[in-house]
Amino acid sequence: MAKRKDARITVILECTVCSQNGVKKVSTGISRYITQKNRHNTPNRLELRKFCPYCYKHRIHGEIKK
Repeated sequence: MAKRKDARITVILECTVCSQNGVKKVSTGISRYITQKNRHNTPNRLELRKFCPYCYKHRIHGEIKK
């Protein structure tokens, strides 16, 4: 039996402001969230507005590669 490709996949969202500013990932960290998306309905990269505990503000979190 062949495996079928599921529509839902797990994606990682990362704070775009922290990653652009070159924050050291080890010392302070970068805010990351794990969520799921439907591959067929949203083929583009996912962007959501989430809270970043390192910026202390709501920022746009974009999908990154695994």
